[in-house]
Amino acid sequence: MEYTVQRLGQLAGISARTIRYYDTTGILKPARINSSGYRIYGQAEVDRLQQILFYRELGVGLDRIKDILNDPSFDRIKALKEHREQLLGKRKQLDKLIANVEKTIALHEGRMTMTDQEKFEGFKRQMIEENERKYGAEIRAKYGDEAVNRSNQRLMNMTQAEHEEATRLANEVKATLAEAFQTGDPSGELAQKAADLHKRWLTFYWSEYTKEAHAGLARMYVEDERFRAYYDEKQPGTAAFFRDAILIYTGLDQGKR
Repeated sequence: MEYTVQRLGQLAGISARTIRYYDTTGILKPARINSSGYRIYGQAEVDRLQQILFYRELGVGLDRIKDILNDPSFDRIKALKEHREQLLGKRKQLDKLIANVEKTIALHEGRMTMTDQEKFEGFKRQMIEENERKYGAEIRAKYGDEAVNRSNQRLMNMTQAEHEEATRLANEVKATLAEAFQTGDPSGELAQKAADLHKRWLTFYWSEYTKEAHAGLARMYVEDERFRAYYDEKQPGTAAFFRDAILIYTGLDQGKR
């Protein structure tokens, strides 16, 4: 079956403007242009749009989606199975969050009591869900499902004291990095201190630290527009500066950054 822009938009639940934009960016080209000048989309384009929308739901940027779909090794069936597993994981997390919210409502209405531990457990589940929604696809693609699942489990096993220390370290990283950026020297004492604090912070979430993984994450801070926007919010160029500092810290600063 073939679709015009309007009909494809209705089928997918998105605007015709979005589909036209996908054409101009090259991520979803029509199968052909008919004699009246209308874009016409076939089954292959419908399937590709489904993949695009799956990845968009997972928070992946369009440039990254385009790279994924244009990769000759892209396996459509494998991708669908991965989407299914991620959606099932999200549903499980949502069920837990809903249960936690229901408990909290009951607590405030005086219908039950809720321990501090239960409140903290709900908070950790919410953090995992938010991270999966924003960055799950990229992180899983880079480090694999097993590593990400171990990291999530490590967070769930974290005590409140450990979480407070991890939060303190995160704030110290941010403050030290801002000061180091002013020096302009990623190899300087302050920049290297920020990289070391970052490593210490990561060990609260990673089951195993490696220099290669640390360097890979630093590169992602620049390559991924959302990470880059976070670090560059107040001082543009901070993400690249931090990447360089970490690459120097890990000794993996040779070649392209």
